[in-house]
Amino acid sequence: MPDRRHDVACEAGLVVPAADGSPLLTDHYFPRAAGDFPTLLVRSPYGRGIPWAPMFGILFAEQGFHVVLQSSRGTGGSGGTPALWQHEAADGRAAVAWLRRQPWFTGVLGTLGPSALGYTQWALAADPPPELKAMVVQVGVHDWHGFFYPSGHPGPFALESSLVSAVGRLHYGRGALALARAGLRLQRHLRRIARTLPLGEAYVPGFGGRVPFLDEAMARPDPQDAHWEGADAGAAGARAAVPTSLITGWHDLCLDQTLQQYDRLRRAGCETSLLIGPWTHNSAMEQGWPEVFAETLAWLRAHLCDDASGLRDTRVRVHVGGRQEWRDLSDWPPVATERRWCLDGGDDGALTVRAPKGAPPLSFRYDPADPTPSVGGPLLSRAVGPRDNTALEARDDVLTFTTAPLTEPLDVLGTVAVALRVTTDTGHADVFARLCDVDERGRSVNVCDGIRRLDPATAGDASGPAEVTVAMSPTAHSFAAGHRVRLQISGGAHPRFTRNTGTGEPLSTGTRLVPVVISLHHPSALVLSQADPGTERTRPQTKKAFMPSTSDR
Repeated sequence: MPDRRHDVACEAGLVVPAADGSPLLTDHYFPRAAGDFPTLLVRSPYGRGIPWAPMFGILFAEQGFHVVLQSSRGTGGSGGTPALWQHEAADGRAAVAWLRRQPWFTGVLGTLGPSALGYTQWALAADPPPELKAMVVQVGVHDWHGFFYPSGHPGPFALESSLVSAVGRLHYGRGALALARAGLRLQRHLRRIARTLPLGEAYVPGFGGRVPFLDEAMARPDPQDAHWEGADAGAAGARAAVPTSLITGWHDLCLDQTLQQYDRLRRAGCETSLLIGPWTHNSAMEQGWPEVFAETLAWLRAHLCDDASGLRDTRVRVHVGGRQEWRDLSDWPPVATERRWCLDGGDDGALTVRAPKGAPPLSFRYDPADPTPSVGGPLLSRAVGPRDNTALEARDDVLTFTTAPLTEPLDVLGTVAVALRVTTDTGHADVFARLCDVDERGRSVNVCDGIRRLDPATAGDASGPAEVTVAMSPTAHSFAAGHRVRLQISGGAHPRFTRNTGTGEPLSTGTRLVPVVISLHHPSALVLSQADPGTERTRPQTKKAFMPSTSDR
């Protein structure tokens, strides 16, 4: 961490009017020094105390910024009715209007913050005030429908993360004790919630009452429904002129949204940078904080203080798993060659199938009464990130396809997908695909994954298979010589995603469970982006990269 430049003072509990006059509680941190300093606005639905006060208020004021921490409507003591997105754009503009009346405001403004604090930034950037000169979006969300339904529509509901995030949304600003109690209550009820139908009633005991935004999210899966108007602030990236730094992790549940915004910003010709570390949604702001703080501070100093000395000379920096090194890239995705691994053998690579005993080689039965469990991946729970998948892969409802041991390292940088030809016997199914790295001892660790929902129009039947592409999250990972590349195919990952009941009934009211047989047909293939050698440079690892420790597991 950099040396402190200034002592810090704080004006706490200031009342700033929202767009409709509702009182929004606001804390102002500032350097105890004479002179002009730029301002950072941090608008949060998670209170203004820990961790935001020390991480943003104190640390950035020490570095020479006014920092304004504000609680969104109905949160952290602020007045008004809370909402996920409906008031953020107007209230953000109202906060800037208040700043203009402050004698210490110089007219130079930046924003920063993670997760839902990212949405507040995108909402303001939809019609940016002229004072806004820089943004730093850390593991941020810009599309609330995409948060609940990360694979789009039709697609499964992100059950576990939706429930965990709702606890934070409802209780974070009420103090550590209230948050801990609410978290423990959900934990006690989570297994029963995930196994009980209808889901719209089953979740209620985990919260001690109904949660309106969860009810609406489950009842209205179509992003075109009027309920979701304004929920996607991502269009701001397509016309943005505000220099924006994007930070995420390979196991962040907001990774795909971050990469979507990076692509939009680049197409719009906006100045942008991208940092992707070996982090989860939470660990980026914990174990990854020194790297994240340095990246954030350099970007803000460059665009608010005319000091570009801390900026790197490449637009993109990613952490490469397997090699445990940082790699500087000119852009994302980098130049790469598409490589196809045929699921049943072929000229361009072969994967050997492990099928359930007694089943046809490329078929399995998914039973929603005993759903395929989720193991690791981008979650908000402790079971997050890279995990040993060996026990999961021994189940009869999981197909695995594995290469022979590699004779040389294989660097995968960019998109990952599986192109399948599929039939089902009911027409209702999910296809979950996961890329794993298998070491010399046979330990299989997840790298990236994705899910696709099928319906009678897209699932294939006796008349012929349907062509289905399951996109996985992009990655930067090096498979070492002697390791094997493995692909998993299953019918779900529960309770990370709601199970497909097999009936097509609505998510919140469905009560019946019907198993499905899913079959894969030739030609089906795993499609990887194999990095072209020598096109980018590597930066040596300066500190140990975060991975969940044995105790975390």
